[in-house]
Amino acid sequence: MTARGHGRGASATVALFLLALAATGCGASAAAGSDGGAPGAGTVETAAVLPAAERPAAPDTSGRDLRGRDLALRSYRAKVVVLNVWGSWCAPCRAEAADLEALRGAAAPRGVELLGVNVRDRSTGPAREFERTYGLRYPSIHDPDGKLLLAFPPALLNPRAIPSTLVIDRQGRIAVAVSGPVTRARLEPLVDRVAREDT
Repeated sequence: MTARGHGRGASATVALFLLALAATGCGASAAAGSDGGAPGAGTVETAAVLPAAERPAAPDTSGRDLRGRDLALRSYRAKVVVLNVWGSWCAPCRAEAADLEALRGAAAPRGVELLGVNVRDRSTGPAREFERTYGLRYPSIHDPDGKLLLAFPPALLNPRAIPSTLVIDRQGRIAVAVSGPVTRARLEPLVDRVAREDT
């Protein structure tokens, strides 16, 4: 086969890969227990609350929000935090946005806060427009290169899996990990279980 033929074949393979990726979401998803049963991220249908003894500490994530203000996960200590990783370019992120905002409003009286991490948006303009479009009232750290995600346990937060959602307990430990889009109906019971725990 000629070099040109190889080039066409490679282009077709890449195109098929991108179509498959689009059909399944914005990125790769981590399989629960893929390393022989160790806790890992599941879909919102399969995710479970990790036993307290198995929860790793969440990293001290911090940065600038979409308006240039300093924002740090540690300032939420003693709250349950729903940490959602998203991008304005991501169709499943758009699909879950209204549910996340509805969860924020419903769960706030139980000491639950939402915090976003906006990734792969090179500037804050598209992300801020996303917030306006979907009426999001919770802040997001701007992480255009996705560097903040590398500090999380990869079994619980795959940097390539966008969207992803973590539920962090009042002691700053990761209690739930979801790879892929969420719905309020599926996520809220998990959040409530963590919110009801003793500190």
